Amino acid sequence: MMNRVYIVDDDTLTCNLLKTIIEPIFGDVETFQHPSAFLTLTLNKQDIIILDLMMPDMDGIEVIRHLAEHKSPASLILISGYDSGVLHSAETLALSCGLNVINTFTKPINTELLTCFLTSLSNKRVQREFVVCNNDKASQGKFDFIPTEQDLRHAIDKKQLILHFQPQINMKTACIHGAEVLVRWLHPEFGLIYPDKFIALAEQTGLIEQLSEEVIHLAIKQSVHWQKLNRATRLSINISAQNITSLKLPEQLRMLVKEYEIDPSMIVLELTESALMDSEVTSLDIFTRFRLKGFQLSIDDFGTGYSSLSQLHKIPFTELKIDQSFVTNMKQEKESTAIVETCIMLAHKLNMEVVAEGIEDKETWDLLSAEGCDIAQGYYIARPMPADKFATWQFKR
Repeated sequence: MMNRVYIVDDDTLTCNLLKTIIEPIFGDVETFQHPSAFLTLTLNKQDIIILDLMMPDMDGIEVIRHLAEHKSPASLILISGYDSGVLHSAETLALSCGLNVINTFTKPINTELLTCFLTSLSNKRVQREFVVCNNDKASQGKFDFIPTEQDLRHAIDKKQLILHFQPQINMKTACIHGAEVLVRWLHPEFGLIYPDKFIALAEQTGLIEQLSEEVIHLAIKQSVHWQKLNRATRLSINISAQNITSLKLPEQLRMLVKEYEIDPSMIVLELTESALMDSEVTSLDIFTRFRLKGFQLSIDDFGTGYSSLSQLHKIPFTELKIDQSFVTNMKQEKESTAIVETCIMLAHKLNMEVVAEGIEDKETWDLLSAEGCDIAQGYYIARPMPADKFATWQFKR
């Protein structure tokens, strides 16, 4: 199905300029200077909407609300002459409403950037349509697979869970600092399944404790193997709220690392936002005893969700992990840069190391390095990989 592009902007010059840019790329372009006429259309998934936020009769936020109420499947590009903060808030609102925002541009629009983006988008869509049309049922099934509780229980029992490791680099020395442990499900029929397909299921069905136990055991066994090769690596393991229910957990983990002769300081427990919501007394008891047993504590995705300054004050964290949404947007948004800068300064004042994840290019690396960030993680360094490939990657550095 061909793409249709709808431009919704009250400014005639902007509409004409955008139409001139877009027609050679997508062909089918229609402009609307009055949003009310646009809202009568029936949109499909292939459609692209370029929406100005500031219009006299109906502003862009009202249009976003209408699109959300009608569950529009179209892709949305937001444009505005207002400051980037307003544009970012509108983007956040649209995403929160379930709309597919694919980019934002401030006015006056950089036509070169817009052309590059739309050309890239057009090429990707052509490739995706080719893949969908030519894939067999087996390869498509991987994406359609919706696991049940029984499927996941079977996966845990049959040792189908495997670990991938994403390197973390010390930004000052460029040496390997450690790796984040990421669980994968190696399904015999559907292949590699990512955690977004099964972690929520594990939490809903009470299997998260078994799953986490398996992940921790696999991680520690891998740590032992690397230690024997004189390549001891600090591992960061995610902990969910349902893991933080037993006061016995810190001692159980201590006994486990003692059994395998692993230094507990080589294990970083990353606490997700949900893990910080439970009973304050119980959580604080467990977190403090983790530290007394020698484990490191990291607050994950700091700056979003339920993380707060009071938690930094109460819980003995050793590491702060900045949410990757701020890291990713540093190049485009001065607000994100300011938030990252503040997080780094705050963490250092509290004697914590700072990890920035989501680094995808050298420019972002340089920005973070200039702000004094300690640890880097992201595709610019390396993608998550199996243990054997991680060892090879580590050896080649």
